[in-house]
Amino acid sequence: MTRVAKKVLTTVNAPYGANLSAHQLAEKLVSSDSVDTFDASVFAFFSEVNPPLQKAFIADMGVDEGKVHVIANAFAQKSGFPLALAA
Repeated sequence: MTRVAKKVLTTVNAPYGANLSAHQLAEKLVSSDSVDTFDASVFAFFSEVNPPLQKAFIADMGVDEGKVHVIANAFAQKSGFPLALAA
């Protein structure tokens, strides 16, 4: 696991008692199911992980950034909270 993934997972797992792997989180970042269930770990990624670290994680995991923007936008609209990756 990369240093970036460790930092991200510490932020999204610990406060919510989750135990996601980096690959599980990466999958959730592009899944509309995450929006439908308002997945706390995904929202924590978008709202609590600093934007440069978000981008580094997305790149490290090979996630489609365009799809992540779609999900971030949906979370921003649903929560009414501005999210860096929704812009």
